[in-house]
Amino acid sequence: MLEDSLLNKSSLNFLESYLNNAAPTGYEWEGQKLWMNYLKPYVDKFITDTYGTAVGVINPDAPFKVVIEGHADEISWYVNYITEDGLIHVIRNGGSDHMIAASKRVNIHTKNGIVKGVFGWPAIHTRDKSNEEHPKLENITIDVGCTTKEEVEKLGVHVGCVITYPDEFFILNENKFVCRALDNRMGGFMIAEVARLLKENKIELPFGLYITNSVQEEIGLRGAEMITQRIKPNVAIVTDVTHDTTTPMIDKKKEGETKIGDGPVISYAPAVQNKLREMIIDTATEKNIPFQRAAVSRATGTDTDAFAYSNGGVASALISLPLRYMHTTVEMVHRQDVENVIKLIYESLLKIKDGETFSYFN
Repeated sequence: MLEDSLLNKSSLNFLESYLNNAAPTGYEWEGQKLWMNYLKPYVDKFITDTYGTAVGVINPDAPFKVVIEGHADEISWYVNYITEDGLIHVIRNGGSDHMIAASKRVNIHTKNGIVKGVFGWPAIHTRDKSNEEHPKLENITIDVGCTTKEEVEKLGVHVGCVITYPDEFFILNENKFVCRALDNRMGGFMIAEVARLLKENKIELPFGLYITNSVQEEIGLRGAEMITQRIKPNVAIVTDVTHDTTTPMIDKKKEGETKIGDGPVISYAPAVQNKLREMIIDTATEKNIPFQRAAVSRATGTDTDAFAYSNGGVASALISLPLRYMHTTVEMVHRQDVENVIKLIYESLLKIKDGETFSYFN
């Protein structure tokens, strides 16, 4: 029986250090090292691949393989062009939001270390109020305090340097976790906590469990595409974030209704295997774990799609963590939802039988 409150002091310390570490798409390895170090006591071995996906394995010799998965990368920017007067134009690395960039501080990652900068923006006094421009990719620039291109380059900044936001973790009103990169560093954290609970409760699974922290989700599910070919799983339970749709300017008729604090979100989508999903819903009901439902048109936009359509078809399901303000520096989730996602994945694993096919034709 799981305790009502799952997260201990060690868990939260790891979460804070894991979130505060920058791990942009294509540069995830330092975060992966933190994650693997935390996970080490709870798994039998690790698998890593060329691009940085990390997998902790329990029962590596078992022929039947179950994946629980999150993704490790966060959105960021690339240096794209340096003007003669020392300003930096950017392009996206993942779905970075131009609307929030103006006046944000940034870290530019160079071989010489971090170079600080700011996304500048014209003062309200100087803007044409009758025809105001909004921030867009073409007009946002980073200022690193230089007046020439040569000065910028002397700092070690060049085209291709990756840029992240320095915003760090804090807790709002006792139970709301706030940070950049909760999408989807929370997924990696939650699957690691599942592994911890399995170990602490001395659970012996009848199958191999592959706790998978994939890279490069933000630019097209690429890490999951690679690692599923390596693992060749029979079942995959993916966790990612999804939108809280109760904040202003979101149309519930279009986006559906999901809310932080109301529980994990279980998705209905073509990539979601129906019998696996229903097993997860039955588990939530049996264990009194609150949950919400979401319908997803066509692709889920998560690593679920990469696993589902690999290797001739893998029974896959998506359990999402509701989140406010996605792809901003103040992403927000509810601690209770985090704990309930962990519980739901944990309890669902205990229901999966060795050799289960989830076939519609049995």
